Amino acid sequence: MKSYAVVFEKAAHNWAAYVPDLPGCVTTGRTLEETRRLIAEAIEFHIEGMRLRSESVPEPTTVAETVEIQAA
Repeated sequence: MKSYAVVFEKAAHNWAAYVPDLPGCVTTGRTLEETRRLIAEAIEFHIEGMRLRSESVPEPTTVAETVEIQAA
């Protein structure tokens, strides 16, 4: 099992998500929870498509963290 970093971004009326290690693997949803589910499906679909085209699937290398800072 592999774990890919996913970036979630809040927009005005929805959420978006993308996978830095899988260019073109993106989705949007009405809620964060929906977007989490959809990006998991998108990753599986994206990798399946790469394999069908005999493309190599990139290893996950991106690391994402949150950093706490003191308010200025």
